[in-house]
Amino acid sequence: MRNEGLGSWPARRARKTPHRTALIHHGSSVTYAGLYERTTRLAHALRAQGVRRGDRVAHLGPNHPAFLESLFATGMLGAVFVPLNIRLTAPELAYQIRDSGAATLLHSPAYTEIAKDLPVRNRIVTSTAGYEELLAAQDRQPLDEQVSPDDLCIIMYTSGTTGRPKGAMLTHANLTWNAVNVLVDHDLTSDERALVSAPLFHTAGLNMLALPVLLKGGTCVLTETFDPGESLGLVERHRITFMFGVPAMYARIAAHPDWPGADLSSLHLLTCGGSPVPTPLIETYQKRGLTFLQGYGMTEASPGVLFLDAEHAVSKAGSAGVPHFFSDTRVVGPDLRDAAPGESGEVLVRGPHVMGGYWELPEESAAAFSDGWFRTGDVARVDEDGYVTVVDRLKDMIISGGENIYPAEVESALLAHPAVAECAVIGVPDDRWGEVGRAVIVAVDGTAPDPEQVLASLAGRLAPYKIPKSLVVAAELPRTASGKLRKDRLRTRYGSL
Repeated sequence: MRNEGLGSWPARRARKTPHRTALIHHGSSVTYAGLYERTTRLAHALRAQGVRRGDRVAHLGPNHPAFLESLFATGMLGAVFVPLNIRLTAPELAYQIRDSGAATLLHSPAYTEIAKDLPVRNRIVTSTAGYEELLAAQDRQPLDEQVSPDDLCIIMYTSGTTGRPKGAMLTHANLTWNAVNVLVDHDLTSDERALVSAPLFHTAGLNMLALPVLLKGGTCVLTETFDPGESLGLVERHRITFMFGVPAMYARIAAHPDWPGADLSSLHLLTCGGSPVPTPLIETYQKRGLTFLQGYGMTEASPGVLFLDAEHAVSKAGSAGVPHFFSDTRVVGPDLRDAAPGESGEVLVRGPHVMGGYWELPEESAAAFSDGWFRTGDVARVDEDGYVTVVDRLKDMIISGGENIYPAEVESALLAHPAVAECAVIGVPDDRWGEVGRAVIVAVDGTAPDPEQVLASLAGRLAPYKIPKSLVVAAELPRTASGKLRKDRLRTRYGSL
């Protein structure tokens, strides 16, 4: 087999466990043999539309077997998969398609209206009778394109502090090594039944959950959206063993009326990321005999970097754990020397799962690394036992319900309002989402902007989750003598209103 990348996974799995169930969605299931055949047929369809090695193929849709079929089919051809966030607006999606150069788009029927205006040459509507007819008409003969582990597999966009999304270039090897890290540190078995309600277009849902389970030969139960009541029902019905979510998702599950009587006996692995799990939530799940396994990562690392196992979930609560098996980290001071235990410094990471750079951004790619170590921009401290606690974000990123929000992008949109002279966006605590954005603006002289109207002006230009939930009009923004914005003072003054 000349294909050594993700595109070969369906074939490799089909020859080992052809009759085991790979995917379940809305009561229907597909075996590994079936997944291999459907993926092969889709690869032939893409080739017929002109997709060749290195071409970018975008996908827009919720969790569905077609997402994984598209990923593996693209990999079969040696092409590059570009997953798109369904929560983005048309201008945001168009930017990513133009930036990546994707000429082919696969999308679910729900996004036909937005897809028709996106700048692509070819469109395939998935999850329809027409899609099934397209697959049935294709050849089922294997494709064995030459693909090496170091070839580019996915361009996964992550917003930058400049406000311009950047495409993290993840190779087949990056994703495979990340999956191996999960297999080792999560102790996965071939009997895993994973509930995949976290979106597959996000790195955690795809790379920390779905791909490792499929690599091991387990089953993924796919749901389009997260619903706490439905999640409890699916755990019982499918005897789910493995779940991933952000703290806000687990909190909503525990608050659901069905929680006290739900049968959770099949669950043995609950992983959590995005932000530290609050101690009361840990205790709520422990009363049901369940323990969270927490972690820390970023898209650029495919994404796993640190992992806190069950044995230390309580004794090291608040920590993100120690590096994954095939991962190395350092915490360094401004001089890039290792910080002493207890001292704060920037987290650096190195390993076979770390990207090589950002798509067509050579200068930013070079700046992101120091002597082979990726500079995360996150601040942490290490205790005497080597456990890492992330304490701040150099990049001021806000994590709201598992979604990354970068203030610079939101600030740029706010400055387009005619009554906004200056602005800054900070994160403030929120019971449901962990944190949400709050805008602090300085009005143009002679104007008296209405906060609700200013926020409403962002609709259609930014995804709803990026729009701040509150806005404060200030006389001025705190700055240093050199004019640099002091967001620490902003948080102190406006973070608890």
